Amino acid sequence: MKVTLTRLVVVAAIFSCTAAPSLVAATEDGIALAIVYDTSGSMKERVRDSSGQMTPKHVIAKKALLDAVRQIQNFATNAATGSPRKIDAALFIFKGGSATEAIPFGPFNAKAITDWVNGFSSFDTGTPLGNALAQAGDRVLKSNRAHRHVLVITDGMNTLGPDPAVTLPKLKDKAGRQEASLAVHFVAFDVDARVFNPIKKLGATVVSAADEKQLKSQLEFILQRKILLEDEEPAKKN
Repeated sequence: MKVTLTRLVVVAAIFSCTAAPSLVAATEDGIALAIVYDTSGSMKERVRDSSGQMTPKHVIAKKALLDAVRQIQNFATNAATGSPRKIDAALFIFKGGSATEAIPFGPFNAKAITDWVNGFSSFDTGTPLGNALAQAGDRVLKSNRAHRHVLVITDGMNTLGPDPAVTLPKLKDKAGRQEASLAVHFVAFDVDARVFNPIKKLGATVVSAADEKQLKSQLEFILQRKILLEDEEPAKKN
Protein backbone atom coordinates (compact mmCIF):
# COMPACT_ATOMS: atom_id res chain seq x y z
CA MET A 1 0.00 0.00 0.00
CA LYS A 2 2.84 2.43 0.82
CA VAL A 3 4.40 1.81 -2.59
CA THR A 4 1.06 2.42 -4.31
CA LEU A 5 0.48 5.67 -2.44
CA THR A 6 3.99 6.83 -3.23
CA ARG A 7 3.48 6.16 -6.91
CA LEU A 8 0.19 8.03 -6.87
CA VAL A 9 1.81 11.04 -5.24
CA VAL A 10 4.61 11.03 -7.79
CA VAL A 11 2.15 10.76 -10.69
CA ALA A 12 0.03 13.56 -9.25
CA ALA A 13 3.08 15.78 -8.80
CA ILE A 14 4.20 15.18 -12.39
CA PHE A 15 0.71 15.97 -13.70
CA SER A 16 0.47 19.19 -11.70
CA CYS A 17 3.85 20.35 -12.94
CA THR A 18 3.07 19.71 -16.59
CA ALA A 19 -0.63 20.58 -16.85
CA ALA A 20 -1.04 23.53 -14.49
CA PRO A 21 1.42 25.91 -16.18
CA SER A 22 -0.36 25.51 -19.54
CA LEU A 23 -3.63 26.51 -17.91
CA VAL A 24 -2.08 29.60 -16.36
CA ALA A 25 -0.41 30.56 -19.64
CA ALA A 26 -3.67 30.18 -21.55
CA THR A 27 -5.20 33.33 -20.06
CA GLU A 28 -3.60 36.71 -19.48
CA ASP A 29 -4.94 39.94 -18.02
CA GLY A 30 -6.34 42.45 -20.48
CA ILE A 31 -9.06 42.96 -23.06
CA ALA A 32 -9.59 41.45 -26.49
CA LEU A 33 -11.99 43.61 -28.52
CA ALA A 34 -13.37 43.13 -32.03
CA ILE A 35 -15.33 46.08 -33.41
CA VAL A 36 -17.74 45.39 -36.28
CA TYR A 37 -18.32 48.64 -38.19
CA ASP A 38 -21.31 48.73 -40.54
CA THR A 39 -20.19 49.64 -44.08
CA SER A 40 -23.50 48.87 -45.80
CA GLY A 41 -25.08 51.15 -48.38
CA SER A 42 -27.77 52.29 -45.95
CA MET A 43 -25.09 54.19 -44.02
CA LYS A 44 -25.40 56.85 -46.74
CA GLU A 45 -28.89 57.70 -45.50
CA ARG A 46 -29.28 60.83 -43.37
CA VAL A 47 -30.15 61.45 -39.72
CA ARG A 48 -29.78 64.48 -37.48
CA ASP A 49 -26.31 65.42 -36.31
CA SER A 50 -25.53 67.29 -33.09
CA SER A 51 -26.44 70.64 -34.69
CA GLY A 52 -29.79 69.36 -35.92
CA GLN A 53 -28.73 69.11 -39.56
CA MET A 54 -29.50 66.04 -41.67
CA THR A 55 -26.16 64.30 -42.22
CA PRO A 56 -25.16 60.93 -43.74
CA LYS A 57 -25.07 58.24 -41.07
CA HIS A 58 -21.55 57.17 -42.02
CA VAL A 59 -20.28 60.69 -41.24
CA ILE A 60 -21.87 60.56 -37.79
CA ALA A 61 -20.74 56.98 -37.16
CA LYS A 62 -17.19 57.91 -38.16
CA LYS A 63 -17.06 60.68 -35.55
CA ALA A 64 -18.54 58.39 -32.88
CA LEU A 65 -16.08 55.59 -33.68
CA LEU A 66 -13.11 57.96 -33.55
CA ASP A 67 -14.32 59.24 -30.20
CA ALA A 68 -14.52 55.64 -28.98
CA VAL A 69 -10.95 55.05 -30.17
CA ARG A 70 -9.79 58.03 -28.10
CA GLN A 71 -11.59 56.68 -25.04
CA ILE A 72 -9.93 53.29 -25.43
CA GLN A 73 -6.53 54.95 -25.88
CA ASN A 74 -7.00 57.05 -22.75
CA PHE A 75 -8.03 53.98 -20.77
CA ALA A 76 -5.05 52.00 -22.02
CA THR A 77 -2.50 54.66 -21.13
CA ASN A 78 -3.91 55.97 -17.84
CA ALA A 79 -3.81 52.96 -15.54
CA ALA A 80 -3.44 53.52 -11.79
CA THR A 81 -0.37 51.25 -11.81
CA GLY A 82 1.46 53.52 -14.23
CA SER A 83 1.88 50.69 -16.75
CA PRO A 84 -0.28 50.64 -19.90
CA ARG A 85 -3.27 48.33 -19.77
CA LYS A 86 -3.17 45.42 -22.19
CA ILE A 87 -5.75 45.79 -24.96
CA ASP A 88 -5.78 43.86 -28.23
CA ALA A 89 -8.22 44.88 -30.92
CA ALA A 90 -9.40 44.39 -34.49
CA LEU A 91 -11.74 46.36 -36.73
CA PHE A 92 -14.08 44.33 -38.94
CA ILE A 93 -16.10 45.67 -41.88
CA PHE A 94 -18.59 43.99 -44.20
CA LYS A 95 -17.28 42.40 -47.38
CA GLY A 96 -19.57 40.47 -49.71
CA GLY A 97 -21.64 38.11 -47.62
CA SER A 98 -19.22 38.13 -44.71
CA ALA A 99 -16.61 40.39 -43.12
CA THR A 100 -12.92 41.20 -43.28
CA GLU A 101 -10.38 42.61 -40.84
CA ALA A 102 -9.75 46.20 -41.91
CA ILE A 103 -7.37 46.45 -38.96
CA PRO A 104 -5.91 43.01 -38.12
CA PHE A 105 -6.16 41.78 -34.55
CA GLY A 106 -3.21 42.80 -32.42
CA PRO A 107 -2.10 45.32 -29.79
CA PHE A 108 -4.49 48.28 -29.82
CA ASN A 109 -3.25 50.86 -32.30
CA ALA A 110 -5.27 54.07 -32.13
CA LYS A 111 -3.41 55.70 -35.03
CA ALA A 112 -3.94 52.77 -37.37
CA ILE A 113 -7.67 52.69 -36.69
CA THR A 114 -7.98 56.49 -36.92
CA ASP A 115 -6.10 56.61 -40.24
CA TRP A 116 -8.23 53.82 -41.68
CA VAL A 117 -11.53 55.37 -40.59
CA ASN A 118 -10.55 58.78 -41.95
CA GLY A 119 -9.63 57.27 -45.30
CA PHE A 120 -12.59 54.94 -45.80
CA SER A 121 -15.55 55.91 -48.01
CA SER A 122 -16.92 52.76 -49.68
CA PHE A 123 -20.30 52.26 -48.02
CA ASP A 124 -21.88 49.94 -50.58
CA THR A 125 -22.37 46.43 -49.17
CA GLY A 126 -25.27 44.46 -47.77
CA THR A 127 -25.54 43.68 -44.05
CA PRO A 128 -24.12 40.23 -43.16
CA LEU A 129 -24.38 40.72 -39.41
CA GLY A 130 -24.50 37.02 -38.50
CA ASN A 131 -21.37 36.11 -40.43
CA ALA A 132 -19.55 39.23 -39.24
CA LEU A 133 -20.41 38.41 -35.64
CA ALA A 134 -19.19 34.85 -36.13
CA GLN A 135 -15.84 36.01 -37.54
CA ALA A 136 -15.30 38.68 -34.90
CA GLY A 137 -16.28 36.31 -32.11
CA ASP A 138 -14.00 33.56 -33.35
CA ARG A 139 -11.13 36.02 -33.52
CA VAL A 140 -11.39 37.21 -29.93
CA LEU A 141 -11.93 33.66 -28.69
CA LYS A 142 -8.50 32.82 -30.10
CA SER A 143 -7.02 35.50 -27.86
CA ASN A 144 -5.51 34.67 -24.48
CA ARG A 145 -6.83 37.88 -22.92
CA ALA A 146 -9.08 37.32 -19.92
CA HIS A 147 -11.90 39.57 -21.18
CA ARG A 148 -13.23 39.10 -24.71
CA HIS A 149 -15.75 41.45 -26.33
CA VAL A 150 -17.43 42.03 -29.68
CA LEU A 151 -18.88 45.50 -30.30
CA VAL A 152 -21.22 45.85 -33.30
CA ILE A 153 -22.20 49.28 -34.61
CA THR A 154 -24.95 48.85 -37.21
CA ASP A 155 -27.84 50.71 -38.76
CA GLY A 156 -29.85 47.76 -39.99
CA MET A 157 -31.08 44.24 -39.71
CA ASN A 158 -29.29 41.26 -41.22
CA THR A 159 -29.71 40.99 -45.02
CA LEU A 160 -27.08 38.40 -46.00
CA GLY A 161 -26.33 34.99 -44.51
CA PRO A 162 -27.45 33.66 -41.13
CA ASP A 163 -29.02 35.93 -38.54
CA PRO A 164 -26.94 36.90 -35.48
CA ALA A 165 -29.42 34.94 -33.36
CA VAL A 166 -28.19 31.83 -35.20
CA THR A 167 -24.46 32.48 -34.89
CA LEU A 168 -24.42 33.83 -31.32
CA PRO A 169 -25.41 30.52 -29.64
CA LYS A 170 -22.59 28.79 -31.53
CA LEU A 171 -20.11 31.37 -30.24
CA LYS A 172 -21.42 30.97 -26.70
CA ASP A 173 -21.07 27.19 -26.96
CA LYS A 174 -17.51 27.57 -28.19
CA ALA A 175 -16.69 29.98 -25.38
CA GLY A 176 -18.19 27.55 -22.88
CA ARG A 177 -16.06 24.69 -24.16
CA GLN A 178 -12.98 26.88 -23.79
CA GLU A 179 -14.12 28.05 -20.34
CA ALA A 180 -13.70 31.57 -21.73
CA SER A 181 -15.62 34.79 -21.26
CA LEU A 182 -17.34 36.38 -24.26
CA ALA A 183 -19.58 39.44 -24.23
CA VAL A 184 -21.42 40.80 -27.27
CA HIS A 185 -22.73 44.35 -27.57
CA PHE A 186 -24.96 45.81 -30.32
CA VAL A 187 -25.47 49.53 -30.90
CA ALA A 188 -28.54 49.88 -33.14
CA PHE A 189 -28.11 53.18 -34.98
CA ASP A 190 -31.28 54.57 -36.58
CA VAL A 191 -32.97 51.19 -36.42
CA ASP A 192 -35.53 49.86 -33.96
CA ALA A 193 -33.59 48.00 -31.26
CA ARG A 194 -36.43 45.46 -31.07
CA VAL A 195 -34.99 44.00 -34.28
CA PHE A 196 -32.26 42.62 -32.03
CA ASN A 197 -34.52 41.23 -29.29
CA PRO A 198 -33.58 37.63 -30.21
CA ILE A 199 -29.89 38.24 -29.48
CA LYS A 200 -30.75 40.29 -26.41
CA LYS A 201 -32.56 37.24 -25.05
CA LEU A 202 -29.35 35.29 -25.68
CA GLY A 203 -27.40 37.63 -23.43
CA ALA A 204 -26.15 40.33 -25.80
CA THR A 205 -26.23 43.97 -24.73
CA VAL A 206 -28.45 45.95 -27.10
CA VAL A 207 -28.84 49.75 -27.06
CA SER A 208 -30.37 52.10 -29.61
CA ALA A 209 -29.40 55.51 -30.98
CA ALA A 210 -31.49 57.72 -33.24
CA ASP A 211 -29.04 60.57 -33.86
CA GLU A 212 -25.46 61.73 -33.32
CA LYS A 213 -25.91 62.70 -29.69
CA GLN A 214 -27.46 59.36 -28.76
CA LEU A 215 -24.89 57.36 -30.72
CA LYS A 216 -22.02 59.02 -28.90
CA SER A 217 -23.75 58.56 -25.55
CA GLN A 218 -24.58 54.89 -26.11
CA LEU A 219 -21.08 54.03 -27.31
CA GLU A 220 -19.65 55.73 -24.24
CA PHE A 221 -22.01 53.69 -22.05
CA ILE A 222 -20.98 50.41 -23.67
CA LEU A 223 -17.29 51.22 -23.40
CA GLN A 224 -17.27 52.58 -19.88
CA ARG A 225 -19.79 50.25 -18.27
CA LYS A 226 -19.49 47.01 -20.25
CA ILE A 227 -16.05 46.72 -21.86
CA LEU A 228 -13.30 48.84 -20.33
CA LEU A 229 -14.27 48.71 -16.67
CA GLU A 230 -14.49 44.92 -16.85
CA ASP A 231 -10.70 45.02 -16.92
CA GLU A 232 -10.87 45.81 -13.22
CA GLU A 233 -13.14 42.86 -12.45
CA PRO A 234 -12.66 39.06 -12.40
CA ALA A 235 -13.35 37.38 -15.72
CA LYS A 236 -16.81 35.88 -16.01
CA LYS A 237 -17.53 32.53 -17.58
CA ASN A 238 -20.56 31.84 -19.74
